[in-house]
Amino acid sequence: MIAAVTRTVAAAGAALVSLDSVVNIAFPAMSTTFAVPAERMRWVIICYVFTYALTALAGGAVADRVGHAQVFRAGVGLSAVAFALGGLAPTFETFLGARVVQGLAGGLIYGTAPGLVTVSAPPAARGRALGVLNAAMGLALAGGPLVSGVLVEAVGWRSIFYGRVPLAALTLALALGVRVERAPTSPRWPAPRDVLRGAVLRPGVLAFCANAGIFAVWLLVPFYLVTVRGLDAAAGGVLFMLTPLGTAVAAPAAGRLADRVGPWPLVVSGLAVEAVGLALLGGADAQTPLPALAAILFAAGLGLGIFQVPNMAAAMAAFGTAQQGTAGGVIFFARTLGTVFGVGTLAQLFAERRLTVGAAAFNECFHAAAVGVALAAALGILWARRRGAPTAE
Repeated sequence: MIAAVTRTVAAAGAALVSLDSVVNIAFPAMSTTFAVPAERMRWVIICYVFTYALTALAGGAVADRVGHAQVFRAGVGLSAVAFALGGLAPTFETFLGARVVQGLAGGLIYGTAPGLVTVSAPPAARGRALGVLNAAMGLALAGGPLVSGVLVEAVGWRSIFYGRVPLAALTLALALGVRVERAPTSPRWPAPRDVLRGAVLRPGVLAFCANAGIFAVWLLVPFYLVTVRGLDAAAGGVLFMLTPLGTAVAAPAAGRLADRVGPWPLVVSGLAVEAVGLALLGGADAQTPLPALAAILFAAGLGLGIFQVPNMAAAMAAFGTAQQGTAGGVIFFARTLGTVFGVGTLAQLFAERRLTVGAAAFNECFHAAAVGVALAAALGILWARRRGAPTAE
């Protein structure tokens, strides 16, 4: 019973962080409010995800020493403060500062949530436990754009920050009001040798590539839907939500299957599906039927969902029970470094190519992302064939 409650609390916290998908569909409105060009909106993502990448790694390590629940609760409480600051920000610079605070909070949650859900799960069932966590994150990612589209049209983009303050308060009350299962604490801080092993680096590299690629969708699709397809924020939110919805649909099944057949077949398959989805998106234009575009966006997210949970399970299996916080922090660190790289690189490519090819810059960026993910799939095939590649050395 305690284990189930612990997983529920962890899933609620991770969903709170993942609900930040409300921000992406509001980019055009934010860009207008602060009078900044589309390419500068990448800093809204970078300030947030780069901060929580570092915090997730540090927070997971601290949680292994002092307890996951304490660090998790601190992250939820700080999230409420960050949401209020984001809604109140008068300038683009102060808004970016609020995003840094939000990143600090999100990292504390992301760095501890995987350890909370795996603390009571035997190694053979970790994929299923992580599947539930990633499904909650995926559902929040999927629902965010839909809610955001409605709120931005009806009230304005600041409401997507104010509205999350009570959600954070409720999550904190839940985390404080229930007893969570306590993981064994580690007697030492993680050393470089703990994270620089092949069994850790392989999933980390692939997580980097997969998330760098998918953020072509997160960064550019909102602008593509509004400027190229002429959709309003509400209609764009409906289409945009299909990518994270695909991730949410795939995550639980991928976790259960990984427990049965091992992670690597699913890791490679997921990367391949994601690459195909991004490549098809690169071929879309203003005449592409909306149902076809919807299927493409769903497929890209589905591939990420097939990949994400087995890859996370492989990384966490490389660490002992007392270092699950470090394990979760490492994989989220790799994910978010990929996000920062993808956002920075693709935004720069888009800004430069838009001057010469116009709207076709969207297609070039999606194709570039597809190539990167396809190369990661090839790398996964190579590693899967190597002796001892599945989990540990």
